[in-house]
Amino acid sequence: MSKGKSLTQETIMKALDWSYDMAINGGVPGMDTAIELADSYLKKNGTLDEKVKSLILWQNSKSATSGFLSGLGGIITLPVAIPANITSVLLVQMRMIAAIAHMGGYDLKDDQVKCFVYACLAGNGAKDILKNAGIQIGKKLVVSGIKKVPFEVIKKINQAVGFRLLTKFGEKGVINLGKMVPFAGGIIGGTIDAVATNTVGKVANMLFIQDSLVENYDEPIIIDMK
Repeated sequence: MSKGKSLTQETIMKALDWSYDMAINGGVPGMDTAIELADSYLKKNGTLDEKVKSLILWQNSKSATSGFLSGLGGIITLPVAIPANITSVLLVQMRMIAAIAHMGGYDLKDDQVKCFVYACLAGNGAKDILKNAGIQIGKKLVVSGIKKVPFEVIKKINQAVGFRLLTKFGEKGVINLGKMVPFAGGIIGGTIDAVATNTVGKVANMLFIQDSLVENYDEPIIIDMK
């Protein structure tokens, strides 16, 4: 795969949709679905927060090894031009976020939940994306609240996430694979960026599990459609 491969916001969104479908419905040999992964951790001892943090820690270690990713190269066949290393990272992180959402009691089939899962991929930028879309998160998201997020807001959030990831993966829509998440010895030969994955996991934990995303927000979810 050559350097300088063109990447657009549209192809990013297609990659996100593909990764979400794979994470929820399966299709990757040897990889549990997000729900199966979540249920396995829910059976462990400890508080919900402890279980989620254990999942994030595992995702940053064992799941990030070449052995875990070794089978992804053969199954990643997207209808869009997305480098396999990007798709692998998106899939790994997407499954982790979706598992955390499920552990928090959210229905992964809801478009609103899917939208917030996507937002978590922006890492620390998730707060600004949600705020700019007219949503401020205070207390833990409630199912009744998240279901009220209208389609127009969902679309706005998804577009912002796509743009954020596009600028993250390359400048002006052009990917330089040399600047991508480092893989030792090949596209699927090393580890994913554990720091970035840890950040994404923490955001998902704060959004779906913990009591508050931003300490300065004292109100529950607010949707401002003005």
